[in-house]
Amino acid sequence: MKKLIVLDIVGLSKKQYDQIKPQNISKILEHGSVSSFRPSFPAVTCSVQASIFSGTYPSEHGIISNGYYDQILKHVFFWEQSSNLVNSPRIWNTLKENMPNFKTGLLFLQNSLYANSDVVITPKPIHLDDKMIMWCYSKPENFYEKISESLGNFDLKSYWGPFASIKSSNWIINSAKKTIEMHKPDLLITYLPHLDYASQKFGPESDEFKESVIELDELLGDFLLFLDQEFKNEYEIMILSEYTFNSVNNSISPNLILRQHGLLATRRIEGKDYIDYELSKAFAMVDHQIAHIYINPGYEDEVYRILKTENLGTILDSKLQKELKINHAKSGNLILCADTNSWFNYYWWDDVKYAPDFTFGVDIHRKPGFDPLELFFDFKTKQISHDTSLIKGSHGLISNGDNLPLIGTSFDSNIGEIVSVIEIKNLIKNFFK
Repeated sequence: MKKLIVLDIVGLSKKQYDQIKPQNISKILEHGSVSSFRPSFPAVTCSVQASIFSGTYPSEHGIISNGYYDQILKHVFFWEQSSNLVNSPRIWNTLKENMPNFKTGLLFLQNSLYANSDVVITPKPIHLDDKMIMWCYSKPENFYEKISESLGNFDLKSYWGPFASIKSSNWIINSAKKTIEMHKPDLLITYLPHLDYASQKFGPESDEFKESVIELDELLGDFLLFLDQEFKNEYEIMILSEYTFNSVNNSISPNLILRQHGLLATRRIEGKDYIDYELSKAFAMVDHQIAHIYINPGYEDEVYRILKTENLGTILDSKLQKELKINHAKSGNLILCADTNSWFNYYWWDDVKYAPDFTFGVDIHRKPGFDPLELFFDFKTKQISHDTSLIKGSHGLISNGDNLPLIGTSFDSNIGEIVSVIEIKNLIKNFFK
C-alpha cells in the first residue's frame, strides 16, 4: 500500500499557482490532478482545517472560527489546541478504525493536541513569570525532544509575530523528514504557514507574496529530493491551501461602535479600559473578515439596526447562518461579514492611552479577536503597532471565481473542477482503498 503526505500550504489560490508556476509544486502535481476547492465558512485556519479533515461543516464539528466565546465562563478563548474541541471524527480516526495498524502523523495541525494519532507535534509553549519556554507537545512521548537534538528547538518567534519567517516552515519540513525516517506513517499531514505572512503584510498580489511562494517552493524541492533518495516511489503527495486572501485597505472596529451606542461595557482598572463581558449587552469576537456578535436577550433588534445603519458589512442572522452551515451553539447571535476590501479589528477604546498593555504585545490568548498587527513591531515604542493601515491582506469570506484555494495531487485522483471542502476527507480515504 502506498503512503500519502498531505501538505497544507495555506493561502495559495489556483490562479496564483498558474501565474507563478512554482517549479517544485508543479513537479509534484505534473502527473496528477490540479483543481480548486470551496472552503467552508468562515475561511479561517481552525474552521477550514476541521472541515477538511472531518468532512463536515462548522454547524456539526463546532469550530466556528479561530476562537470561541464561552458563555458560562464569560471568556473569549483563541487558538485553543485541544483535539477534543472538534466534535466530528477526522480522517486519522476514520482510517484507524478501519485499519487498526494504520499509522498517522500530524505536524503543526490546529486542534491536534492529544489527537488519536501515532505521531503529533504541535506548539505548546510554557509561560513562566520571567520567560516563555518554547516547547512543543509531541507523540510519541519526547519525540519533539529527540528530533530537537539534531534540528534544534522550534523557535516560536519564527512561527508568529514580528519575526515570523521561512525558518518556521523550514523546521517543520525537517521535522517531516525525521518523522518519515523514524516512524514511516501511512498518512502524514503537515501544515506550512509561510505564505500567510507576506499575504497579510504586503497583500496577495504583491511581489513579496510571489517571493514567499518561491521560498517555500525551494523548501519543497529539498523535501522531494529527500523522498526520492530515501523513500523512492513510496509516498504520494496531496497539496491543499485552506483559503485565499483578499487585498484590504480598510479596518473596522465593531466593538468601539457597539461601545459608542452604549451596548459594550468596560471597566477602567489602573487607568486602562477592559471589556466587561458581564454587563455588556453585545460585543464582537473578530477574526479577520468576520465577527461573531454575541447579544444579551432583548437587544437583538437594536444591535441588528445599529450594524445595518453603520453599514459595516453583510449581517448573517440565524436563517443565513443555517444556509452557510455555521449555525452552532458557539456561534454569535449575528455574524458580521466585512466587505472584500475591509477587515475587523478587536479595538474597543476611543483613546489609545486607555488600551490595556497586552494589546501592545504578541498575546494570542488574551485578545478577544485575531490581531494581524502582531506581525509589526514599532522599534520606536518597542511595541506591537496599532496602525491598522499596515495590513494589506485578509481572509474569512468565501471566495468566488478564480480566487479559490488550490488542491492538487501527485496521482490521478479524478477530482472535479471545483471540489467541496467536505469531499476532501473522502479523497484521502479513497486513496487507501
